[in-house]
Amino acid sequence: MADNHIPLAERVRPQSLAAFIGQEHLVGQGKVLEQMIRSGQPRSMIFWGPPGVGKTTLAQIIARSMNMVFFTLSAIDSGVKEVRQVIEQACRAGHALLFIDEIHRFNKAQQDSLLGAVEKGIITLIGATTENPSFEVISALLSRCQVYVLQGLTAHHMKALVQQAMEQDEWLHSRQLQIEEWDALLQLSGGDARKLLNLTELIAASLPDGEHIITDKLVQDIVQRKMALYDKTGEQHYDIISAFIKSVRGSDPNAAVYWLARMIEGGEDPKFIARRMIILASEDIGNANPNALLLATGCFQAVEMIGYPECRIILSQTATYLASSAKSNAAYMAINNAQSLVSRTGDLPVPLHIRNAPTALMKKLDYGKNYQYAHDFPGNFVEQEFLPDAISGTKLYDPGNNASETRLRDYLRHCWKDKYGY
Repeated sequence: MADNHIPLAERVRPQSLAAFIGQEHLVGQGKVLEQMIRSGQPRSMIFWGPPGVGKTTLAQIIARSMNMVFFTLSAIDSGVKEVRQVIEQACRAGHALLFIDEIHRFNKAQQDSLLGAVEKGIITLIGATTENPSFEVISALLSRCQVYVLQGLTAHHMKALVQQAMEQDEWLHSRQLQIEEWDALLQLSGGDARKLLNLTELIAASLPDGEHIITDKLVQDIVQRKMALYDKTGEQHYDIISAFIKSVRGSDPNAAVYWLARMIEGGEDPKFIARRMIILASEDIGNANPNALLLATGCFQAVEMIGYPECRIILSQTATYLASSAKSNAAYMAINNAQSLVSRTGDLPVPLHIRNAPTALMKKLDYGKNYQYAHDFPGNFVEQEFLPDAISGTKLYDPGNNASETRLRDYLRHCWKDKYGY
């Protein structure tokens, strides 16, 4: 490898937006980051996206392009003390850009320590996270930052990164590599540009001087081992959570608890697992077993209170219960159907009889006129129209074929007779 032992990914890190590959929706001509740099008015922001897509690089480019004093902290090994030290240095400098990697790992107190400096303009904050900031960043800090979503890099982007590195890095260029097959390189790097470049460097350093054709077999032979059981920062993170969800959806508690164990052994954030089970409880079980959502929500709260390692038991209880539960995606399909209908039909008027009439003028205009209060009628039901006239009789919720929703279907059929076809 190169004599200075600096990794290839660091040696070829882009120094300007013009050299940056990917995230065209943010860095292209006239796009938000390009406009911000051109205006000379930095803003606090959070970059949300998978690993190795350019979050750190963009922060450095912004600081360099705007001639800003630049500080960087990692939430893994920094706390309130380090944050305060940076703020003090920023005060002396007049203003600085602070980049915090993995900001989702900061607790509330650590995030609170940033608020005053961000509010007063002492620091411009750029946070990087692989987790949804709506869940992991406190609302007070989130309200002071613009969230930008960074997209996964395509195969085209990844290939362009390697080609750019081969042209720019003197040592790599001297290795005279010609890449004939890309699949192994792309799969082993899992969409992470840093991994791809460092893997390319490993391949190049493992070969003798002279020209070499890079094939999938050659890459596999040099790497000499398969990917780790679980890499929570790479492709396996997405593959294994996908396997877990599909196992629960497919009513296989054995497979579900196996994939759960893979995530636990890999050090996955337990709140991430619990959040996914809340979504699944509604999307894939729904009214077939309403208790599933209650248990999944309780699981998330318990995980927050207890933490690892004991919360693994609660995760296991919830995962096996959800997998063993009756399934229905009827509620999920209902909202999909309803949103699709709204997009096609636009803002249809609310029928007058079910409009609210808080003022005399509204009553004069017949708002609420002839509305029938269901509880005044036998069985707490009276047939009346609740949809706009243009879509009257449209069935959006179709109960699933399970014991719980069969009872719901019977009740709806009793109420509405043939109107909705239940």
